[in-house]
Amino acid sequence: MDISMIPDTVLAATNPVHWGGFKWYGNFTTIDLIAATTNAFNGAMLVREPSHYRKYSIVGILLFAILGGIGGGVTRDVLVSDVPAALQNPAYLTLCILAGIAGYLIAFDREERFRHGTFQILTAFSLPWYAIVGAQKGVDVGLPVWGCLMLAVVGPTAGRWFIDVCSGVTPKHFVQSEWWTTIAFLTGLVWILTYSFVTSNTWVCAGVAFLVGFTVRLLAITRKWEEPLPKHMVVDVPGDDELRLPRL
Repeated sequence: MDISMIPDTVLAATNPVHWGGFKWYGNFTTIDLIAATTNAFNGAMLVREPSHYRKYSIVGILLFAILGGIGGGVTRDVLVSDVPAALQNPAYLTLCILAGIAGYLIAFDREERFRHGTFQILTAFSLPWYAIVGAQKGVDVGLPVWGCLMLAVVGPTAGRWFIDVCSGVTPKHFVQSEWWTTIAFLTGLVWILTYSFVTSNTWVCAGVAFLVGFTVRLLAITRKWEEPLPKHMVVDVPGDDELRLPRL
């Protein structure tokens, strides 16, 4: 029988179920896997913190690890109308689950100071990688610079958004922090400038952008650099001694 005579819809329906192909190589994939794995580890540790913990089960903690690991990448890919890489490559879920188990064990077994320090260092490590991949993705699909910078911010922050919202916590994006979203923006900008004016070598651009983003993030944490809060004024409200509102 001539297979060319069979309608495409029939052929599509008879394609066998497959497990996909593990892919551990390629500049984009490697950097994306690094970002997803460290963010999954961070997610498992974050939901064990008193600010986020809501009597989650072990399965729930692992699901949060997956959400933190691939949430930013899936959001990034959907924004550019791509099938998310995490759904095509089983390496993402595999590494996220393993990282989630490691994060759960450390969060459960280590003293508070050790956990907090480890968490801060790894968030500083993962933030630039996802920002780099976001900027690179934008360039690859032909977005203008502002679109690339938006992806550089969305990639490393969307996973945290999902975890915060699911835990009933105000998303970190909107409260005072160590220049978190700004550093993602800065990392993406450095990558774009290096790629545009210095070299098109992916790893050189990534190395320069990562060094800038990671260094600034660590400095912001250790020196307690935080975004400024708006100026406040005191107004009298019946029933309240004082209420502070932003000065317009």
